[in-house]
Amino acid sequence: MNFWRYMVVTIVLGVAGIAVAQADDVSMASGTVHFSTPSTWVGIMQIDGDPEVRVFQVPDPSPSAADTLARITVTVKQIANLQDFNDYVSSAVMKAKGMKNYQPGSNAAGDQNSFVYTASESGTPYSYVERYWFRNGHGIQLRCVRPTSSQAGASWAAAFDKGCSSLASTLSI
Repeated sequence: MNFWRYMVVTIVLGVAGIAVAQADDVSMASGTVHFSTPSTWVGIMQIDGDPEVRVFQVPDPSPSAADTLARITVTVKQIANLQDFNDYVSSAVMKAKGMKNYQPGSNAAGDQNSFVYTASESGTPYSYVERYWFRNGHGIQLRCVRPTSSQAGASWAAAFDKGCSSLASTLSI
């Protein structure tokens, strides 16, 4: 009987280990910026240099994903001082405002480093959340982009938004 108990425990632990999503660690700006992403996020682009960029696709399990790309981008740029950082953020905001069908959204109360809006890409409406930080001589931009509507439903959109917020809390440290 002890043999079967050990076998069951071993199998359960093995399955649990497989079921736990492993995080992928990412280091940018010579290690001054680091974060983890869920293993389900697929790295689709990496640019080294200044700026340094990492783009992750967040898989949408629905048929509408064939025509859209939900993604999260982290950009790190060397910036000398706070004034240059403010100019960097202003430039990014102006670029966003120039997008087709741009509509401003509303930030959460007290969230001054976020910029929320909707706009269209190739005729498809997308929701954008951009967050900015200035740390250790670097401007950090987190840009979370997902289709405004997906056949995956509200639970997928909520999970995407939660993943974006989780990454933001890591980057803000």
